[in-house]
Amino acid sequence: MYTALFEPLTISATTIVNRFTAQAMEGNDAEDGGKPSARTIERYKRLAEGGWGIIVVEALSVCETSLARVNGMILNRRNLDRFKELADRVKRANPQTCLLFQLTHSGGQSGAFSDRVTLGPAREGFRLLNGDELERIRGDFVNAALLAAEAGADGIDFKMCHGYLGAEMLRPSNTRPDCWGGSFENRTRLLRDAVTAIRAGLGRSGFILGSRLSLYEGIRGGCGAGGPDEIVEDLGEMLEVIRLMAALEMDYVNVSAGIPALTGAITRPTESSKYLVLSHLRYAKMVKEMLRNEGRALKVIGSAYSTCKAEAPDICAEMLQKGYVDLCGFGRQSFADPLTPLKLREGKAAAPVNWCVLCSGCTKLMVNQRNDGCAVYNDYYKQELKKLGGR
Repeated sequence: MYTALFEPLTISATTIVNRFTAQAMEGNDAEDGGKPSARTIERYKRLAEGGWGIIVVEALSVCETSLARVNGMILNRRNLDRFKELADRVKRANPQTCLLFQLTHSGGQSGAFSDRVTLGPAREGFRLLNGDELERIRGDFVNAALLAAEAGADGIDFKMCHGYLGAEMLRPSNTRPDCWGGSFENRTRLLRDAVTAIRAGLGRSGFILGSRLSLYEGIRGGCGAGGPDEIVEDLGEMLEVIRLMAALEMDYVNVSAGIPALTGAITRPTESSKYLVLSHLRYAKMVKEMLRNEGRALKVIGSAYSTCKAEAPDICAEMLQKGYVDLCGFGRQSFADPLTPLKLREGKAAAPVNWCVLCSGCTKLMVNQRNDGCAVYNDYYKQELKKLGGR
């Protein structure tokens, strides 16, 4: 029924066996200074068993000081062996899975338990990063990307979405007077310089480089606004960011929107806001058509398909058949049923898919700094939510 969902495609030198992407979902279950725990590794092994074409390992911090989750993962030399174990377990479970590591710095999303930093403007409880610190962070992204390759990942996702430092950098409201703010060239410096240095450091081709972007954040002066004091959607500059990615010979853009902590209904529509998924479909279509019309090779991953619940396979198939996206990304659904692609491929021979019910239980767990997963279909997370007084 869903032939388009199971057609292969090539990104860089890697064959992606189907069009399903398990997007980065923060499990908040690392241990011992940011190492993947046994629970972490089992989560990703299960996704591999589920047959996802791409699996993105979530929000790996490139430094030890600014984390959004108290048990967030940190990709550094000290933790490398455990990341090698994670990659090995995933690849043994499914050698065909494309494994990407998402690299991030939490910036203004840093938790109260860590060094709370921001680009500006200054706000209570946060300190402004200086230029030397930002240069070190750029180097941290480069080093983490090289460690990802050493660990056995097929590529990296440069996190420039959802209010983290990469997104803060791109905003029109980033009016810093130094070389990291103000002009479009300065605000894209982190992405441009890091990608260039990563390519040089790898010394080989075939390692996938992509980025997840919030095309429109829904805040004044945010990504997708027309200026520092604007709130109305104007995507012209964000489309220029995507053109820059193509010029840097990056491999894909994962189109997202919103800031979960501020404009969460945009990022992950709930039952009461489910029609906001149409904005995600529109954004992805707009980006894909621009790239195709300009002859650019950048692949497009769409987001928010979990919102569509049981209709998601039909919506994804339509988006693929019409050429509006190249891959379909699922976040909450990968928590609800890590075996989703396998079950859809096997059809009646498999158990029914457990579709996300948009209850926001996983979001409540994340916000409250608990181990995070599906509180509907997984008994462990169900009990974690009950401890918070949820159900």
